[in-house]
Formats: sequence, C-alpha cells, structure tokens
Amino acid sequence: MGVREDARRGGIDLKPWGKFDRGQRAVYPLLFHLLDVAAVAGVVWDRYLTRGQRRLIASGLGVTLAEARCLVMFFAGLHDLGKLSAFQEQEAHPWARISDTLRSDTRNWRSMPHERATMHSVLHLLAEAGYPVDTSDSPGVLVAQILGGHHGRFLQVDIDGAAKTARVNLTLGGAAWQDLRRRYFALVRHLTGATAVPTDVTVQAAVLITGVGIIADRLASQGHYWLPKAQAPAFGAGEHYAQAVLDAPALFEESGLDRVVLPETPFTQAHGGLDKPNDLQASVLEQLGTAVGEKGPGIVVVTDATGGGKTVAALEAARIFNATGDTAGILWLLPTTATTDAAYDILEAYVAAHRPEHAPVSLVHSHPYLNTAYNDHRLAAHAPSTSDAYWPGGDDGDEPAAGERPEERVTVPDGWLRGWDRALLAQFTVATHDQALMAALPVRFSALRMLALSGRTVIVDEVHALPPFMRRTLSRLLNWLGALGCPVVLLSATLPAGTADELVRSYLDGAGHPHAATAHLDCRPPYPGWLYAAARDASLTRIDPAAAAAHADRHRRRAGIRLHPVRHPSCTDPENTPAREERLDRITREIAPVAQLGGCAAVYCATMADAQATYEHLCAALTWPDGGPDGQLLLLHARLPGHRREARTRRIRTALSSHGERPERLVIVTTSLLDMSLDIDVDVMVSDLAPMHTLLQRLGRLWRFSHILRPAWLPEHPRLIVLEPTDHRGRTLLPPAWRPLDSPFLPLATAACLTRRPEQLLTLPDDVQDLVESVHGDAGELARADAALRRSHTLHQARTRTEEHHSTLHLVPVWHDTLSLSDLHRQNLHPREAATRLGTTPRRLLPVHRTPGGRLALDAAGTQPLPEQHKPTTAQIRTILQHTLPVPAAWVSDRRGHLPTPAAWRTHALLADLVLLPRSADDPTRPVRFGRHRLHLDDDLGLVHSAD
Repeated sequence: MGVREDARRGGIDLKPWGKFDRGQRAVYPLLFHLLDVAAVAGVVWDRYLTRGQRRLIASGLGVTLAEARCLVMFFAGLHDLGKLSAFQEQEAHPWARISDTLRSDTRNWRSMPHERATMHSVLHLLAEAGYPVDTSDSPGVLVAQILGGHHGRFLQVDIDGAAKTARVNLTLGGAAWQDLRRRYFALVRHLTGATAVPTDVTVQAAVLITGVGIIADRLASQGHYWLPKAQAPAFGAGEHYAQAVLDAPALFEESGLDRVVLPETPFTQAHGGLDKPNDLQASVLEQLGTAVGEKGPGIVVVTDATGGGKTVAALEAARIFNATGDTAGILWLLPTTATTDAAYDILEAYVAAHRPEHAPVSLVHSHPYLNTAYNDHRLAAHAPSTSDAYWPGGDDGDEPAAGERPEERVTVPDGWLRGWDRALLAQFTVATHDQALMAALPVRFSALRMLALSGRTVIVDEVHALPPFMRRTLSRLLNWLGALGCPVVLLSATLPAGTADELVRSYLDGAGHPHAATAHLDCRPPYPGWLYAAARDASLTRIDPAAAAAHADRHRRRAGIRLHPVRHPSCTDPENTPAREERLDRITREIAPVAQLGGCAAVYCATMADAQATYEHLCAALTWPDGGPDGQLLLLHARLPGHRREARTRRIRTALSSHGERPERLVIVTTSLLDMSLDIDVDVMVSDLAPMHTLLQRLGRLWRFSHILRPAWLPEHPRLIVLEPTDHRGRTLLPPAWRPLDSPFLPLATAACLTRRPEQLLTLPDDVQDLVESVHGDAGELARADAALRRSHTLHQARTRTEEHHSTLHLVPVWHDTLSLSDLHRQNLHPREAATRLGTTPRRLLPVHRTPGGRLALDAAGTQPLPEQHKPTTAQIRTILQHTLPVPAAWVSDRRGHLPTPAAWRTHALLADLVLLPRSADDPTRPVRFGRHRLHLDDDLGLVHSAD
C-alpha cells in the first residue's frame, strides 16, 4: 500500500500506542501523537520563531523557507518513531491490543530508551529517502541526532555499529515492525509535505530545530489535549492530521508563546515619565539606529557610572534591534535574585506602558515564588517541566492576596509558561545570569534554552560582577549567540576595558570572524559611552565623542572615598600596643548624626555575621527617637526567611527610590545584597573594605538623585567611609571570614590604591575607569610597589587561571568545533549539578515549630500547620518555600537525629531537599546542633550561626 492509502480509514495499523492514561485506561495511537507534534511544530514555526530564526534554519538546511517549515514539521513528527519497539510492552493494557502479527514478530527485541531507538531506526530510513548518512556530520546523521535529542540530550550515533541497519533490525523487532516504521515514516513525510532533502544541516540550525521539536512535543503531550482525542479517535491518519492542523493554533495560543509586537510608544510614556532621553540615550537612538539599520544585529557594550541611565539605553537598544524584524522580545540577565526582582518591576512597567493586548513578562531565578509581584498561583505539585499537567484556571481556589497583581494583568504569564525551564521561552523575561549560562553547559534541554535566548535581544547587566569562572562561561555563550544572530547588550558601570574587548571578540568569533581576523580591532568601549560591533562584518561604531562629553558634563559630580583604618573584632593586638579605633565605634560615629538629626544611611558589611553584630551594636549604642530603633533601623541579608527578606527589600526600594515617600530617618545594615541594579539613594554610607568596582557601585547610590533635599548637617560633598581592617602596625589585614568572599588581592589592592589619594575628591564619571583599571585591569604597576601585594597579585592571577580552567572543563564546544551534536553532551550533567559559579550549592532551611498537639507549623501559635500526611496544595507549597532560607550545605550535612522531611514532600523537586530547623516554644533562641554547627533563627537577626 502507498502513503495515500495508509492515510485513509483502515489504511494503516493504529494499534501501537504513544500515550496511555492508567486512570482512564485511555490509549492514544502513536501515529496520532506523531502527527499532533508535527502540526504543532508548524504553528511554532509560524508564531513563535522570529524571522531571523526561520532564515537561519532554512539557510542551515540549504532549502527555501517553505521547504524548511515542512522539514521542521517532519522531523518533529518523527520524534517518537522509536516507540515502535520493545517500548510497546511497558504497559500491559495497550500491549494486549497490539495485533497478533506484530506481537509474534518481536524476535527477542531489546529494550532501549525510545529516543535512542528513534535515532537508530530513522537513520536507515533517512538514507532510503536520499539523505546522506556516510559520516558523523552528514545531514542524515545530524537529523537522526536531532530526533534522539528530543528528551534533552544529544546522543552519539555509531553509524558502523549500533546504528547499522542489520543491528537495528535485530534489536527493534522483526520485518513487520520494520515495515510499520517505514510506513509511519513515509506517511508523516507525505502529510507534512517534506519532500525536499536538505543539502546540509548546520549545528546552529540543528539546535534550533531540536528546540522547536521539544516545545511541540510538550504542548501536544498535555493530557487535556490528547485525552479527548483518545476517547473519540479519528478513523484514519489523514482525517486526524487535518483536525490536528486545525486544533494546533488554539493549543499554541493557550501556552502564552505567541509573539507580540509592542505598539510604538513615545519615549516619555515608555520610560516612566522621563522628560527626554539624556545625551547617552539620545546617541543610542540616533547613531545606533542608523548603524543597526545598515548592518543588522550585533553586540553593544554600554558603560557609564551608576545612575547614568544605562537601563533605558539598553531597552532602547533592544527596541532598535527588534525593529529589524529578526528578533522579538527581551531577555534581561542580572547577577542576583534581588536585582532580578527589581528589574522585573522595571521591565513589567516598560512592557505595560506600551499597552499591548497581552504580553507575558516572566521572572526566572531559583526562587520566583518569593516575589509577590510575580505571584504564582499555579505552582505544580509535581514540578518537572516535562509533565503533562495543565491548569486551565486556579483549580485550587487561590485568590490574590491584598496588594498582589491579578492574574488577568496583561504582563502575567499564562500557566504553561510557569514551568521552571519553559518560563525562559516567554517573549519578555528577567532572569539571573545562571539561567542563561546553563545554555553553554552540557545539561539536558540546553537546546531549548538556546532557542529561548536566540529569538530576542539579550541584555547582560552588571557584567563586572561576574567572577572569572562565570565570565568564561559567558564568553562561550556569547560565541553561540553570535552564531545564532542574536543581538546582545552588555551593561556595566565598572567593566575593565580588557574584559569588554574579550567578550566582544568572543561574540564576533561566533558570528564568523575568528580572533585572528579581528586582532587589529580596538573593541574597548569609551567611558562613558557605548560601542557596537556588527555581526555581519565586525565593523565598529562608537558613541559620538561630543555626545559622550556632553553626557559626562551633565552628570559630573564630586564625591569622596575616605579610608579609615580600624580594628576588626577578629584581630587581637599584642599587649602594650596603643589602643586603636574599633570597627563598630567608627560605624557608630558615622551613623550617630543620622539617628539624632535625621537622614537615610546604609552600612555595608562584608559578612552576615558582621551585619548582625553591627545591627545589635547600633540598636544599643545609639539613642533613637520615637521610642527606639524599630522602623528606623533595618537589617537586610540573605539568611532571612524569604518572605521577610522580600518584604524588607521592597520597603527599601520604595522608601529610597527617586519618587518614594522618603522617611525622616532610616538606617539600613546590609551586605552585598543591595550592591547592584537597585535604584536607591542614601545620604550617608559606610562600607567595609571591598574590591574597587564594588565600592564604586556603592558610591553610585550616595546622593544619587539631585532633587532630594538633604539634611542640613551633611558636608558639602557626598563621602563614602571605607573601613580598612588593619593590624597593630597599620597594615591591611583581612579577617579570616572575609577571605573566601573574593580574591584577597582585590580588597588589598583597593586599599593600596585609595591610600595613594587619601583626601582627594573623585570626579565622577571621569575618574571611574582609571580606578577600575588600576585594580581590576592591569594591576601589575600597583602590585610592584609592595612585596606583599606582589605576592598576593601572583596568587590572584593563578586563582583566575584556575577558575577559568575549571569553567572551560564543563563548557560545550564553540559551534565551529562541534562536528557531531553529541559533542554538546559529552558530559552527563544534571542542571542541579551543573556549576555556573564556583562554590558549594546551598541547602534550603525551613524553620518549624512543634505545636502542643504534636503537629509541625510555620508559626509558634500553630495557625499555619504543615501538611505532613498528604501532598501539599499549591498554596501550601508556595507558603512553605516563602519561609525557607539558604545555608551552606556543610552547615547541615550532619542531620543525625533531626526531624526528617515529611514523606509526602519527598516526591516534590522543591520540597524533597529541605532541611527542617525545629524551634523551641520554650526558648526560641536555643540553637539546634548539626554536627559542629549550631543554628537558630532570631526574629530580628535572622539565622544565627556558630561553630565549635
């Protein structure tokens, strides 16, 4: 029989199953599922892929756009062909329905993962269809690997071994099964119209095609879609496919993946009422718009002092890139969850200001459930992203709490987009750096991440905050983004020029301009200003010097950084040495006027233990008006329960924002949590010694807004007080607890640099780049001035090289070194194990109370009991996670004799690894011992840690 006959009623065997629901004993024919996925893939091509992605795929296959669409549907439809194998025996009920002819022709077949069976069986079918399969980079071999990668990992094809036709026929059933696979293959090809044979399959095209197939498979695998079709099946394949083509657009629309075009909006409306662009932003609008119109996508580096308007410049650059039609949307990457939460509010407001009918903005980091602005009422109880679960509405009856955004808001993602890796697919996304860097690691579904990144403009904020380990990963990711034609915007206030040059060259190398060909280019951006490197020809465009000068003039201000030697409590002076100023005493002197006379201040501490000690000292040592420090002195660090930390962060961002209701008096004691991308302003600032780029970032939040009325007692110019821990001889001595935070050389070099200019005021932004380069660029000159600093510099260089080496070990190869798709998954890394930064992965701690009745609860009164005997509901999961806090895994590694996690939680990915911290009703401050570590949760201080 031919394909036309097979498509008709009774034309082909539909008994082999692809989906089975045990509860309803519903069996769904495999062929129908294949055709469903093919139909959905066509809609994904039409409505999700951008013009640039479609062109890249068509060019990578060597065919027209129309032919490429058919081929992508064909490949997606073949993804589960390997289920025509021993897979059919996995479920007794659907296996019993298989015809006697097939059941008697198994030939002792061997069970194997169906994705590998698909890859092996398709290879010789592709050869029969005219696809070359002679070498590992032949089109047929790469297509087989695309199909084998639909479960997230590309597999090696042994074309002369396990994938050889004779071996495949021995392991995947007899002639009847071989014939049925051949007929299914031919029928899917016929119905999708994929008659063209690609002349090539580039690695870039293969990665994107794989991502399309994964999306289509996940959408078509949702139970609410296929179960009704299983209960009322079509009579033939042709009839089913015709209906699937009609049903696919509605299914896709439910996912929230539809691309939208933001309406043209005046600059003032789009950016929260700004009167007009500043000189930097105006140059982006004028110069970059012209350059991108001529050259197309590329990479832009924007450098400017904190508060200079880089965010608006980046959003305008993204608008310019997206206006070409090759990309649509924004992915904004930041270093921490706190900065990501702040950026979410900005991007959400930016998108909403365009007044689209519906434009989801997703938030992607490890704890989005803590952000009340991104309140997720649909947290899956089973969590894995490949689940078939579907939430047509708030089925658990949750209602938005007071102050939370309603679900009907046009920027709130639909249910399908709330999956942990699917959220990256939203057109507008804010995420931590880690979420994007995972695309450059050999983890499952890295192709899906790469597809999600490549269709829009990627903004990488706070690039300077990346340590060498992460910077090397970013460099590899930029290489791939260059290869995929994805525009990129890098933002930083304190980026060494050499680092910017390196990252730009990595992008250009991916775009087809090897390092040797760009060696003559000076890819260092001006400061302040921007640089654009075109992916097409590696040509460079810089901000007009006149515009850069005008911008610097308009934002020029004077500020001081004063270094104060102090004794840290960890340093014990020898006997008979003169008394020195204590760290806490100096902080008290600087903050006392704020407590007495008013103002807003920030005290940045190097560690959480220092922050807790500082907070306690200021509570007791200062006289606070209005009955005490409550509401006037605030402690913020990472080891507060999530709901408290998020509430405090929002209060700070609101009170100290440009247009917030500024309190008469507020002192914040914090750590690096408030370092980056928070648009806040304080009158007084004290900081422990830190690397130069960190101090300059903090300085940018001192007198940030010119319209703020300052207290009369303040000096003429803003002044950052830096506390330098020293020994009794006056030499910089870093406390032991500070040394793991960063390379010791950086704070030591910063202290040496600041010592050279003790009372000299800085001119911002003029002096910023020189200070950055002296410590974070070529610090050799500074290191040569002191033998101890020179030794520290040598160790710093060795540490940097070691971090870069460890990072490189796990990275996927650059695209032009990828001969086989399996090269992208040579290592078997799980996302939980993959490292995007050096250091131990933290554990989540959940403080709990035991009620008089013996139940566990989140509060001492027992009003929030925990579900111990049954699976938690959606609302309960969210509440539990909001009460957790991170701790180093070593602190809780010894849990002998401790409360175990309830058995009902152990099947949930986010609850299974929680560590319970019991709190005593009689004495809440009594610590709980975990081996040599003692922990207790203080209502004011957060988690308090001590060790033997």
